[in-house]
Amino acid sequence: MTPGQLLEDPSAIRARAKAAKRIAVLGIKPGSRGGQPAHYVPARVQAQGATIVPVPVYYPDVETILGEPVVRDLRAVGEVDMVNVFRRADDLAQHLEDLLALAPPLVWLQSGIRDDAFAARLTAAGIDVVQSRCLMVERG
Repeated sequence: MTPGQLLEDPSAIRARAKAAKRIAVLGIKPGSRGGQPAHYVPARVQAQGATIVPVPVYYPDVETILGEPVVRDLRAVGEVDMVNVFRRADDLAQHLEDLLALAPPLVWLQSGIRDDAFAARLTAAGIDVVQSRCLMVERG
């Protein structure tokens, strides 16, 4: 298995952000939380043409977010170009096994989210990682 990369080059990060067409959003929030980044960032990315697969952690009664059916199990999202993560660094470890099982080509940790050990586990499994970057900003 080829190891993944920790992406740090701004042009490579931008290119991957713009290329992603189907994006699972772990920790997405519903429209009732529209003023929070975990809602408006994926909404903007969706408006730019990407398909969003909402994977909320909370909000058990919500069935759709951004007009898309909610998926409760990260392993069940199907093929995606990336998983965009809106979870605190302290909460990342609980999602590691699901991310390894899904094996997306890229895991994107939103602005302010960084965990080098978590990223190392993903890259060792062949998954590229972006840490502490806003997908909305990088897509332009």
